[in-house]
Amino acid sequence: MAIEIVARKREAQGTGPARRLRRQGRVPGIVYGGDKDALNIELDHKDLYLNLRNERFHASILSLEVSGAKEQVLLRAVTMHPYRPQVEHVDFQRVLKNKKLHMKVPLHFVNAEKSPGVKDQGGVVSHVLNELNITCLPDDLPEFIEVDLGNLAVGNSIHARDLNLPKGVELALGKAENPVVATVVVPQLITEEEEVAAVVSAAEVPTTEQAAEPKEGEAGAEGEKGAAAKGGDKAAAAKGGDKAAAAKGGDKAAAKGGEKPAADKADKKDKK
Repeated sequence: MAIEIVARKREAQGTGPARRLRRQGRVPGIVYGGDKDALNIELDHKDLYLNLRNERFHASILSLEVSGAKEQVLLRAVTMHPYRPQVEHVDFQRVLKNKKLHMKVPLHFVNAEKSPGVKDQGGVVSHVLNELNITCLPDDLPEFIEVDLGNLAVGNSIHARDLNLPKGVELALGKAENPVVATVVVPQLITEEEEVAAVVSAAEVPTTEQAAEPKEGEAGAEGEKGAAAKGGDKAAAAKGGDKAAAAKGGDKAAAKGGEKPAADKADKKDKK
């Protein structure tokens, strides 16, 4: 049974009217395609939001009622608010019974626990694809495609062309395309020895605030450099002291030399 949606024709268009609709708990939308012109509509937000949580709503033919008239449509696009659980806009496409559809259909995986790769070999199933592109007439559109994993062993995979498709359904793939749908792999386990080795190796790496310890022989060389530097400082200080003492001695000598001329002048005055 098709999911039914009730909508109303939307007269006002533009950003301002759309914002007013959202504040009133309505969602602006559009219906296009088929042999009719595009039609602007508005829907109740609560009912639409609940329907969007249903998987069937995204991949099945819907019955849309507008002004008492019903037509079959497909959900094509949904615009959500960036951070609020609010639908901003929705697009529907009309369906023609004699025209093929191009749809993405969800995949349902079954019998994973019975597969030898999981049951006997300790593997886990890896879902590479969760939906598949198909083409079919509206009456042949399936709600989902079943993927049987009952015979899958470790290291083996199921490809898209290996699936049993419903009658009238074809894959929308290129001639050379055959993507992997699911595979069984063995989870990588880390032994206790590997964990200890990883912890030890991590402890040996110095952090930015902790310098690496010097190797044997490096400490002595650095000590000698430091001692040599200290010895050089002492020698420079001693030389500086000698120069200062010599300068003081020179000042004293100059002072004595300056006293002798004064004594000579005194002797000359006495003789006169």
